[in-house]
Amino acid sequence: MKSNAVGRRYAKALLSLADEQHQTERVEQDLEALRAAWEQSAELRALAHNPIISRELLKRTFTEILERAGASAMVKNTVKLLVDRGRIGELPAVFEAFGALASERSGKVVAQVTTAHPMPDAYYDDLKRQLEKATGLQIVFDKRQDPSILGGVVARVGDKVFDGSVRNRLDELKASLLNP
Repeated sequence: MKSNAVGRRYAKALLSLADEQHQTERVEQDLEALRAAWEQSAELRALAHNPIISRELLKRTFTEILERAGASAMVKNTVKLLVDRGRIGELPAVFEAFGALASERSGKVVAQVTTAHPMPDAYYDDLKRQLEKATGLQIVFDKRQDPSILGGVVARVGDKVFDGSVRNRLDELKASLLNP
């Protein structure tokens, strides 16, 4: 999911508060645990997006999940704020934005790398060297699979997209054949 302005705003505030209290690493770990719960539970996502569910029930549910995970008060309060403001659906954007902002602060940038199938580590090592050379930044991968690209790789580094997918090549070939 692409980070949006709302997610970035909440992530920025949370990161600022975490930095102030020297708990950035802890908050990052808490958010990763919550992200895993979010991604693994279709029921949790459905609950969060159901307009019939009361905000109190949502708060209790998320509080229970966060307490079981031993999450910090900062993360619990941020999630409660998202629920209170009707923004709990923005949680994935907060995860993504927080990770990107924390990486930027540490001198790294997250590159979303999509391949059709899982690739060997040697492939990612070579790709990392190439992207670091092209961007001049230290790269950390967010690896994803999407069979619809057919083959090759699509790498997103910030606002730049390096599309070396078979799907993109076929689309380019089709356009050139139709518009000689």
